[in-house]
Amino acid sequence: MIRDPENGPQASHITQLPRDAESSFADSDSPTVALSTGAGFFDHTPQSLRELLASWKEPRFRVDQIFTWVYRDGAVEYGAMSNLPAKLRERLAGELPLFRSEVIQKQRSNDGTFKLLLCWPDAATSECVLIPDGERRTACISTQVGCPVGCVFCASGLGGLQRQLSPGEIIEQAVRVRQLCGSNARLSNIVFMGLGEPLANYRATLHAIRTINADWGLGIGARKITVSTVGLPLQIRRLADEKLQITLALSLHAPTDELRRKLIPWAERVTIEELIEACRYYFEQTGREVTLEYILLGGENDQTGHADALADIVHNMRGNVNLIPYNPVEGLPYLRPTDEAVNRFLSTLKGRSVNAHVRNSRGLDIDSACGQLRRRESSKPVTLGISSLANGPTK
Repeated sequence: MIRDPENGPQASHITQLPRDAESSFADSDSPTVALSTGAGFFDHTPQSLRELLASWKEPRFRVDQIFTWVYRDGAVEYGAMSNLPAKLRERLAGELPLFRSEVIQKQRSNDGTFKLLLCWPDAATSECVLIPDGERRTACISTQVGCPVGCVFCASGLGGLQRQLSPGEIIEQAVRVRQLCGSNARLSNIVFMGLGEPLANYRATLHAIRTINADWGLGIGARKITVSTVGLPLQIRRLADEKLQITLALSLHAPTDELRRKLIPWAERVTIEELIEACRYYFEQTGREVTLEYILLGGENDQTGHADALADIVHNMRGNVNLIPYNPVEGLPYLRPTDEAVNRFLSTLKGRSVNAHVRNSRGLDIDSACGQLRRRESSKPVTLGISSLANGPTK
């Protein structure tokens, strides 16, 4: 068992929410984590990079130049930064890697969705996705390698939690996805809905949010950033106290504690009422409605009675419902609901005056569901090379 979901010992699989899964964050007061000797560029803020370059006897204005090259101009290597001295470019390349990941798989769906599998220097892998929709370009990024939650219908947690992703590794995924947008489109939205539980990697997630939102970073508006959580009430309250204008999405997936505990082992020690109270607090502190995410599993949680019970929950909070027809995972027994079941469920919610909609399924012809591509590739040997999109990702 994982005693501490942020820093503690890690087992290969999690079957229930640890007793101290909430209290273990008590000392996590900083929105950043310590930078290790293996840190890369994206782990840095302007202040921390300023301190590093000062120790190299470089002038302060170099920081603005570098951040402009990376975040505004999309430079993929220090060698392209023509207004930096050659010796500084060489030192940066040698001591502060710009990209630490290798793109080892790239899939493209017929609907335009892209999925990347990234490999980090320790051979850990993570997934990120570009979802185009009209003028909108959304990056779906991961916060952990694997997942400790163990939802029975999801590929992400089948191998348990391997390790946390650093702030820089989270941010680097967003930058990788932005590169897929091309020169005629910009990345407009970020969703923390990839591998892992974002609030179980709280400090790194918050650091990444601030960089993605910052004018000196990716410059994506807070209201276009969504953090999805299976539900850690203390962390939801802490996030509310940050007073950010991001969207919180609660992965509910069941309208009763009994059914939710069957589908989500971590729900064993957290009741729906506790989660709704935390979501009410989030709305009170931020003024932002909470989205309830509800994966529809054929024959499991897609009946009219389930919809009525879900409507009762929504009426006790300020929220809306995002219905997600299940994307089947090879080897798991859960089925995609019929179109009739989806429409009936949606109609029941709307008939109860619930603001609900169905998320369009994307990437059904590729490994688009969380963890599928990583799981498929995990049995294949990985050979790392130079990490640069200049040489093109594997197709």
